[in-house]
Amino acid sequence: MTTPNQPDQNIILYDTMQRQKVPFIPTTPGHVGMYLCGPTVYSDAHLGHARKEVAFDVIRRAFMHFGYAVRYVANITDVGHLQNDSDDGEDKIAKRAALERLEPMEVADKYFWSFMDDMAALNILRPSINPRATGHITEQIALIEELIERGHAYESGGSVYFDVRSWPDYGKLSGRKLDDQDVGTREAVRGDKRDARDFALWKNAEGSHIMRWPSPWGEGFPGWHIECSAMSLKYLGEGFDIHGGGLDLEFPHHEAEIAQAEAAGHAFARYWMHNNMLTIGGEKMSKSKGNFTTIADVLSRHDPMVVRFLLVSSHYRSITEFSDAAFESAKNGYRRLSESLHGIERRLGDAPDGGDAELDRKIEMHVQAFEAAMRDDFNTPKAVATLFGLSGDMNSALATGRVGRATLERARDAFRTLGGDVLGLFAGGSAAQEDNSEVVGTLMQLVLKARQNYRLNKQYAESDELRDTLAGVGVTVEDTQDGPRWRR
Repeated sequence: MTTPNQPDQNIILYDTMQRQKVPFIPTTPGHVGMYLCGPTVYSDAHLGHARKEVAFDVIRRAFMHFGYAVRYVANITDVGHLQNDSDDGEDKIAKRAALERLEPMEVADKYFWSFMDDMAALNILRPSINPRATGHITEQIALIEELIERGHAYESGGSVYFDVRSWPDYGKLSGRKLDDQDVGTREAVRGDKRDARDFALWKNAEGSHIMRWPSPWGEGFPGWHIECSAMSLKYLGEGFDIHGGGLDLEFPHHEAEIAQAEAAGHAFARYWMHNNMLTIGGEKMSKSKGNFTTIADVLSRHDPMVVRFLLVSSHYRSITEFSDAAFESAKNGYRRLSESLHGIERRLGDAPDGGDAELDRKIEMHVQAFEAAMRDDFNTPKAVATLFGLSGDMNSALATGRVGRATLERARDAFRTLGGDVLGLFAGGSAAQEDNSEVVGTLMQLVLKARQNYRLNKQYAESDELRDTLAGVGVTVEDTQDGPRWRR
C-alpha cells in the first residue's frame, strides 16, 4: 500500500473541462485542494445529495490513502439561491422561513445541522472548512467590484449583472456557445439586463425582502453563483486543484463561477469533476420534480452502511438507479463483505502463530488491484469487486482449515484500510451485525423463559445463577409486572 510520505504520482481522473481522463498533477506537491458545491439549506437533504457527498468523500479518502494532505472545502448556501435557480423569484430560505414562521437563519441552522447529522450517519468525513455565503458578503462584494472595474459587470437599478458578451470563454466548461444559448433560458427576460443571458452578481432587495446587506449599489443580497467563486479562492487560493459537484451544476452554476473568477483576473480550478445523477424509474431525483426521498427516511429503513455500499457500487460518473431491488442487492452484497471481515476478526482470537505465503500473495494481489482501480478515475465498482475477490479467498481458506495469525491480520487490515478507510464502509452497525442482533434477541427470550421456569419451580438458586451469569457479561435482567426484561 502507498505510504503517507510518498504521494502516488499515477492518479488519473476525468476532467470535465478537457472531456477526457488526464493525469492528476497537484498545484503543490503532496497537497490537494478540493472545493465541493454544498447544499442550499432550506429543507431536508435527499438521497441525491447523498450521492454527491459520498462520491466526493470517497475521492477525498482515496487521495489521503495515496499519501496526499487534503484541504476539503464545501460551502453552505444560506442566501441568494432563488426559486428555479433563476435571477427572479423568492429566496428559497426566505420562502421556507415564512412557511415555518421562523427567522431565515433559524431555517438555515435547522437544516444545516440536519444535513450534518445525515452526513455523519453515512460516515462522510467533515470538510476541512464549511464556509457559509452569509459569512462572506465582504468577499463577494469585493469580487463584484473587481468585475465592474474590468468592464465585465454593470449596475442596473440597484442590481449588478455579469456581462456574458464581455467574456468570450463563457460556455467553455459545458461546451455551449453563447450564440447557441436561447434568450431567456431558465428565466424570464428582465428589462434591467443588457442581455437576457447575463446573470446576477448582486440583487437589489425589494421592500419585503428579509435578507439584505449594505453594498455600494444599495441594500441587497448576493447572487447564487458569486459565493463559490469568492469562497473557493479565499480558502484554496488561485489555481487550486479540483472543483467538484453534481452534473446538474455544470451549467449555469459552474460556468458562471469560472467566468466570474477568470474575468476578475484570478486563475481558477484546474480540474473539474462531476458526479452523475440518481434516478427513480429512469427520472432524475430532485425536489423540483417531487420524486425525492429524504436521507433521513432512507436511513429509517436501511442500514446507513448499506446505503453507502449501494452508492459506491456504481461509478461516480454513472447513473445510479434507486429501487427496492437495488437496496436488496446492496444489503446482500454488504452482508457478504461484513461477514467475511467479522469472520476473520473472530478467528484471530485462537489463530495459530505464523502465516500462509500463498494466501498472503493473494491478499496482496487484491490490494494492488483495488489501488489500481482507484487510481483509474476512482473506479469504485472495480474496487468493490476486488473486495469480493478477497472475501472469496479468505472464506475458502477459513472453511478448509486454520489460518495463521499474521495472514489473518493482513486480511483484516486490507478490509479495514480499503473497505473502511477508503470506501468508508464497516462503520457502526453492519448488515451482519443487524442479523446477529436478531439472533441475540431470540436467544435471550429463550434464556428468560428458562429462568422463569426455574422460578415457577422454586429453583431459585438456578434462577439466580442464570441472572448472575448474564450480569457478568453485561446483561441486566429486570422482573416487572409484565414479565422479565433484559437490557445491556
